[in-house]
Amino acid sequence: MPTAILADRAIIDVSGPDAEHFLQNILTLDLDALGQREARPGALLAPQGKIMFDFLVSRSGEDALRLECRADIADDFVRRLTLYRLRAKADIAKQDQPLVAVSWQDDSAASQSDSTVRDSRFQAPVFRHYGAVLEAGATEADWHAYRIASGVAESGPDYALADAFPHDVLLDQMGGIGFKKGCFIGQEVVSRMQHRGTARRRVLLVSADSALPAPGTELSSGGKLVGTLGSVSGRHGLAIVRIDRVKAALDAGVEITAGDVAVAPAIPGWASFTYPEAAGAEDA
Repeated sequence: MPTAILADRAIIDVSGPDAEHFLQNILTLDLDALGQREARPGALLAPQGKIMFDFLVSRSGEDALRLECRADIADDFVRRLTLYRLRAKADIAKQDQPLVAVSWQDDSAASQSDSTVRDSRFQAPVFRHYGAVLEAGATEADWHAYRIASGVAESGPDYALADAFPHDVLLDQMGGIGFKKGCFIGQEVVSRMQHRGTARRRVLLVSADSALPAPGTELSSGGKLVGTLGSVSGRHGLAIVRIDRVKAALDAGVEITAGDVAVAPAIPGWASFTYPEAAGAEDA
């Protein structure tokens, strides 16, 4: 069972009699569907529908929820949540020196601790561990290689906050959007994209016969921009691409490259979206 300590993560505790109702009204995911000992992805959006903060949320006790996010955005996230709290009876606090670890490929991890939760973004067993001192037999690089191979994108290495819609990073595929729960910040834009089927930017797996270039490298085909490379682990990576342009390149047999490296794109096996039947228009 590989286990890695994640030093770049932070924990924000939201607790109190109004905690869940408060978060349900502003976050993308449906907290009514959040089980015990389960971590689900979610986001806090701008009114225009783009992701301001991404995180994993899990239950940490009665009337208490745990938000795990990037350490470098945690203070801003706390300030934004506090701004939206108004008169809700909910306490918002960032933990000092939180312990966050992740393990994968072993069902037995579920019984290690009451603070162990299953990461629902993954089809195979992946567990987050909070507050427990564990022996790390793997590195963060090992973990990110597994995350990349699984097709799970995160802000920072894969996309910039305020620059992606939830559909772009597959939150709609992971249960990270509650389409039936009612209003949340940015809900109108996200729901319109869902119902009209207009999501054309998507995370894809990319692979190559040699090492991929650095994250942020543009993907192109026939002189046209196709997307941008995100996380990279050797010959494998993730990229946010225009799937209509990828489909056009595949249909025409035109090579897609990241820099000067030819890449093969693929939809993650667990995702339900497909390439469009015909290439779309060239508008953004």
